[in-house]
Amino acid sequence: MDKTSGKLTVYFEEPFWVGVIERISDGELSVCKVTFGAEPKDYDLLDYILKYYYKLKFSPAVQIEVRQTADNPKRRQRNVKKQLNSRGIGTKSQQALQKQREELKTERKQISKAEREAEIKRQYELKQQKRKEKHKGH
Repeated sequence: MDKTSGKLTVYFEEPFWVGVIERISDGELSVCKVTFGAEPKDYDLLDYILKYYYKLKFSPAVQIEVRQTADNPKRRQRNVKKQLNSRGIGTKSQQALQKQREELKTERKQISKAEREAEIKRQYELKQQKRKEKHKGH
């Protein structure tokens, strides 16, 4: 049976509020970073997740070790309190975000290189056309 879990961490990163969504599925961690403007309320976060979850671009999956914990309600409450007191995001999440940034960067480089080459080719064609116009002898 597949087990998927998710975690949303919201923190203040000067000057905006940022949310990091972690998705763990089959022992693989995928992360997505979302920037909010003002401090989001709980209902804003829920609304955002419900509307845009499937449009989010998650990072490539990173292998992690998933530990099983007891499903004790007091333990869950302690874990929630512990997570609320801790700041920032996990190092695995940071690695996954870095990997996503690098992939987006290479994509952008490829696209801009193709656009640059197309522009050079267009200018060359235009130059050739002008040369032919001059030699026609109107």
